[in-house]
Amino acid sequence: MDFVIGSKNHAKVSAVRKVLELHQPEFHLHEAKVPSGVKDQPFGDEETRQGAINRAKNAAVTVDGAIGIGLEGGVRMLDGQLFVCNWGALVLPDQTVFTAGGAQIPLPDEIAEELHKGQELSEAVDTYFNARGIKHSGGAMGMFTAHAVNRDALFEHVMLLLIGQMNYERQK
Repeated sequence: MDFVIGSKNHAKVSAVRKVLELHQPEFHLHEAKVPSGVKDQPFGDEETRQGAINRAKNAAVTVDGAIGIGLEGGVRMLDGQLFVCNWGALVLPDQTVFTAGGAQIPLPDEIAEELHKGQELSEAVDTYFNARGIKHSGGAMGMFTAHAVNRDALFEHVMLLLIGQMNYERQK
């Protein structure tokens, strides 16, 4: 079975590969850099979810008959506090779409201020921690949980929800 993830980000690809190895052992995973169709820094669950759906659909068409996967990180406001949010989508060849959201944690006010000025989360987190390339490793989630939950684990959870929905539908 062919799957295409709409990203070349190591944390996302690693998460997808790990879940497929457990739940779809006869898989071929392809990577494709595809557009999300949303802002580089999605705000809100709706925009972040739509980015994941767009990535999954755009990925699916790169390999004939493949299942597309899109994973998107964003931020959302809740009671005046900015939170990390993340969404995933899986699109079957018949265009059936499954979506799932993941864990969320609040961000420091200093990060929120930078995002409201137009900076992307990854850049703001790199600056905050005086680091580089955090989004390709533990991500904001990893940094703000002292690596108790890294970005790849976060996306593994979302991917488990997606593959579980797909398998449930196939068993009906």
